[in-house]
Amino acid sequence: MTNFDENLLDKVKRLHFVGIGGSGMCPMAELLHHGGYVLTGSDRNESDTLQRVRAMGIPVFTEHRAENIGDAEAVVYTAACRDDNPELVAAREKGVPTLERAVMLGMLTRRFRQTVGVSGTHGKTTTTAMLTQVFMECGMDPSAIIGGKLPLIGGNSRAGNSETMVCEACEYVDSFLQLTPAVAVILNVDADHLDYFKTLDNIVKSFHQYASQATRLLVVNGDDKKAMESVAGLDKELVTFGLSDKNDYYPQEMNEEPSACEDFTLMHKGKPLGRVELSVPGRHNMLNALAAAACAHSLGAEPEALCQALHHFAGVHRRFEVLGKFEGVTVADDFAHHPTELTATLTSAMKMGYRKVWAIFQPHTYSRTYTLLEDFAKALAIPDHLILTEILAVREENIYGIKTADLAQKVPGSVWFEGFSEAADYAMSHAGPGDLLLTLGGGDVYKCANLIVEKYKQRQEAGKDGAGH
Repeated sequence: MTNFDENLLDKVKRLHFVGIGGSGMCPMAELLHHGGYVLTGSDRNESDTLQRVRAMGIPVFTEHRAENIGDAEAVVYTAACRDDNPELVAAREKGVPTLERAVMLGMLTRRFRQTVGVSGTHGKTTTTAMLTQVFMECGMDPSAIIGGKLPLIGGNSRAGNSETMVCEACEYVDSFLQLTPAVAVILNVDADHLDYFKTLDNIVKSFHQYASQATRLLVVNGDDKKAMESVAGLDKELVTFGLSDKNDYYPQEMNEEPSACEDFTLMHKGKPLGRVELSVPGRHNMLNALAAAACAHSLGAEPEALCQALHHFAGVHRRFEVLGKFEGVTVADDFAHHPTELTATLTSAMKMGYRKVWAIFQPHTYSRTYTLLEDFAKALAIPDHLILTEILAVREENIYGIKTADLAQKVPGSVWFEGFSEAADYAMSHAGPGDLLLTLGGGDVYKCANLIVEKYKQRQEAGKDGAGH
């Protein structure tokens, strides 16, 4: 059982992080390090984030051992950490407080007067990154914890020197209920993580609880029925955004060309605030931008700087990230792993003017694949060609008896492979100049994209060598 008190961070100086390289752990480590705390950490997996931790001068152990906790006064651990982890066991035996990541995030956010928690089933990472960029360009010097890398800050966290902080508020296993943000943003509420929530009604209830914990303002998608349902009956200041002009913030004079990136006039209650030309594709990103604009403008950001910042925002790592162009074929990678996200991303991709769009999708979790099978089939019928890989189990047993072949059967013309190497070879032997090869999924399908890039580069090198003889 977690043993801590709310004022723990006022009483301790030395912290140990178990799994410090995790995308949710590293940003907190950066903020605490910046705040003068003495940190150590452990992680078995080498990663860019771990390199970032080391670059801050934080000692990292690559094995989990009891002695790693040293003289730490509190131990923070990732949700993936097992109960019998030697460092956790040692901490408990010594009577050192142990805190799960979400609990520490909650404590950390309460140290800022103006914390913005960005929640929603889809778009959290992009919107959190957009808001970080907007706040920075509007001179608000925010701290930030983002679920993906923002090129502007060269990582997924930033330690600012103001009272403003922006972070993702993830609903999975009700993590976001640890937060008490000043501003709660709700982008959308959709059926996901049903292995935990069971029903959409339960998801709405959790979002309602999260919204009720906001101390100052709610920024909600007014076009999303379930999102509005989740804030019904709350006596809080409410600001809405969406595509229809019944919202407080909405777009007008949208570019009617079928272009990949939207541009529009940002409206606030009938008054134009400025022209926004997005540099990221898709209608879903226009909604993310409206959410960021509604939030930032409500907190005092200047409209001109706000619109400029939205134009400068060029995306996040693994969100339609173009990895290169080889032999005329564009290779890109995207995190979309839910039918709603796949529909948004693939619809955008189809408007980008590619000769053919090849989607390589890795289904993520058995429960999601099983419960949303028909929706997946519909979304994955959008591209010209579909290649599937094995379902990534993540934290589950396959009690559903679901297989990739079941999904492939529902999408005419699709093919599936067990490994990334076969999928990569198939894609490369069939794609031609002017095509897009797009890997999609919430798991490690980016490795397939990297493999394709690697294979194209090897082919280029071999070609050069051949030409030299």
